[in-house]
Amino acid sequence: MTKKRWVAIGLSIVVFVISLVIPAIGNSLKAEDPEENKGNMVRDFYNDARSVTVIENGDPTSRIAVLDIEGTIVDQEVSPLATVGYNHQKLLGDLEAMKTDDTIKAIILRINSPGGGVYESAELTDKIEEVKEARDIPVYTVMENMAASGGYYIAAHSEKIFAQTETITGSIGVIMQGFNVSELLDKLGIEDMTIKSGDLKDLGSITRESTSEELAVLQELVDNMYERFVDTVESGRDLSREEIYALADGRIYDGEQALENGLVDELGYFDDALLDLRNTHSLENAQVISFQRNDLDWFNNFFVNFKGLMPKQNLALPDISTHEEAPQFMYVYRGL
Repeated sequence: MTKKRWVAIGLSIVVFVISLVIPAIGNSLKAEDPEENKGNMVRDFYNDARSVTVIENGDPTSRIAVLDIEGTIVDQEVSPLATVGYNHQKLLGDLEAMKTDDTIKAIILRINSPGGGVYESAELTDKIEEVKEARDIPVYTVMENMAASGGYYIAAHSEKIFAQTETITGSIGVIMQGFNVSELLDKLGIEDMTIKSGDLKDLGSITRESTSEELAVLQELVDNMYERFVDTVESGRDLSREEIYALADGRIYDGEQALENGLVDELGYFDDALLDLRNTHSLENAQVISFQRNDLDWFNNFFVNFKGLMPKQNLALPDISTHEEAPQFMYVYRGL
């Protein structure tokens, strides 16, 4: 093993140990001197080790919570070395905590996502609705680079949706993709041996061609999910069902097209949405906060700064793809 690798391993161990010690010290200091927590990078433990960063100072009894929905919306295990990506359980936990936090007066969803799983998109949307109804607070959405398919599904019930001209949104619809590798298996001399209790038990198998009956079953499922997507858009936007059907053929729109078609309300960035929210709901003095994943966030970022020291093969993370043999129904824009 080279000296460079030994240094990298040693550094990783040291940083990991520090990551366990610093939070305990931080808790102690915070309890002794709460004044030290003032400023733009205030970290405050929120319920079960949930931490908060203050984006803009203001009245701590009147807070606007910013929730970042970034990456593909799937419920997956998050690697302790991951620095970016979607964390489904963390978002659900943040929202659950907000249901009983009377300092939260509004929510801004900041979405940069191509969408994701049908189940996860619906679950997150339902949780947002729970908070909105329990607390009677407004929810705004800011679309960044992309808020397509499941990303739009989540945004649809917002009081106001902001996008930029370059934002990619829309892609209203459902997709299920798979492979048929039966001809390849034949060429390789590999035979599929599947023992099943019914003709449809291995529905969507990649090792044989699907029958017309199987395709009809899958199409019915996709159509049902599509209608639920249309239901969500219809209940959240000032559009008739016929207008939505005309827009919801899976195509994508830029921000300007989305505005013209009634899918978003205004063109603007995060600051524009925040200003509108403040003025509309008398939250001019509200503190703006966001939630951090956990106390290892700073460690994750620190680790990435030193990833050049690590041998490349040691940086590989487990495959967290949702592509399995079973059919995967997605509200997602696959892109080119």
